[in-house]
Amino acid sequence: MAYYRRNIDSQLEIWRNDSNHKPLLIRGARQVGKSTAVRQLGKSFKYYLEINLEKQTDLHQFFPDSIDVKRTCQLLSVSMGIPVVPGETLLFIDEIQSCQNAIRTLRYFREDYPELHVIAAGSLLEFALDELPSFAVGRIRSFYLYPFSFDDFLSALGLDSLKEFKTQATREGTPLPDPIHNQMKDLLRTFYLVGGMPEAVSTWVSKQDFLACSRVHNDILDAYQQDFSKYKKRVSPDLLRQVLRSVALQAGKKFVFAEASRDVAAASVKECLRLLTLAGLITPVKHTAANGLPLGAEENEKYVKFLFLDLGLMQTMLSLPANDILLASDVDFVNKGAASEMFAGLELLKAHDCFVKAEMFYWQNTDKGTSGEIDYLTAISGKIIPIEVKANTQGKMQSLHHFMQKRASSYGIRTSLENVASYSHDGRSIKVIPLYAIGSVLNMSI
Repeated sequence: MAYYRRNIDSQLEIWRNDSNHKPLLIRGARQVGKSTAVRQLGKSFKYYLEINLEKQTDLHQFFPDSIDVKRTCQLLSVSMGIPVVPGETLLFIDEIQSCQNAIRTLRYFREDYPELHVIAAGSLLEFALDELPSFAVGRIRSFYLYPFSFDDFLSALGLDSLKEFKTQATREGTPLPDPIHNQMKDLLRTFYLVGGMPEAVSTWVSKQDFLACSRVHNDILDAYQQDFSKYKKRVSPDLLRQVLRSVALQAGKKFVFAEASRDVAAASVKECLRLLTLAGLITPVKHTAANGLPLGAEENEKYVKFLFLDLGLMQTMLSLPANDILLASDVDFVNKGAASEMFAGLELLKAHDCFVKAEMFYWQNTDKGTSGEIDYLTAISGKIIPIEVKANTQGKMQSLHHFMQKRASSYGIRTSLENVASYSHDGRSIKVIPLYAIGSVLNMSI
């Protein structure tokens, strides 16, 4: 499979060139491209040594209880026939969750062999780390990886100049010319169906076939569900499948436990959600009162929505017809099955600092006898910014205006299929960002 450069590659290169680099732990769901990205980075080193502790179980003996990382590297070098030279070698330990001692060893690379570049990853790594809550704090740097963003998708299609033009116009607040704006909307419709899983993107680039991409999605979903038996023994794989599907069906709404299963206790459903979150298949979007920063200081556990790992996977899981996306009007396209709210949330998640675990928030008016909801809240330049996903300019944006008035917020964002624009209302500024450019929001000046 061809390698397509992603935004995260530049972040990996920054780590590679940092003289004070720490061992890097790449965290993310299965098949989002962790190993492939490391191998691409490995091409910039003179030597690249990769081991897989799930397949090469005989190498576990090189990670004894008595830790000596330089001795471990000597043994790995001899065993694999690849020199381990500080500054010239990238050591990649894949499927590290298969060996607890290897996980423990990571911290000592920072202390005893800091000049060596070391990266580790694992498909079910979070389950191992969940049992080590204080694991190597401050000695290891985490790197959070998600599927391709829409910008990554454009790059894979060879449309970097179009991507840069879109990004620049959005930051400057300049509407895109109509032909380019319409082209971006068409590409966005395609991305809704293809999604950002690397294999699906590669399949689309080579075949331009939605059915072929759907088959890739089904293969990935099957692999995820086969993993369910490895998660924990306290919940059944069937219940995990049921809850995962319910997350997709309830996309864009407060998650209702009873809709996931009426025959199972809420505690079991909650445990399934926790395990699916650990696996990286879903991401919670928590309700916050949003009276100030940090947003997490006032989260309400009774209200939570979930993002599905990938929009293309979700569309395939729900067997949604492709024509519902390809032939829908702009209004219907944005309103269709909460897909646009899901897309916006995933783009914000992928745009977050990859070295920090992202937290997602939304706001709902919980006052008795009232309604209103802000799809996402984020912090930019020390200010709380509400983001609302809308269909077109006809919407009154009542929730957005209400939130901004209630929280004395002077700036808000609405995202839709409209072109770049801005509005002023009662001293409040509302910027319109096209859905296809929502990933640029976190880098904007407020």
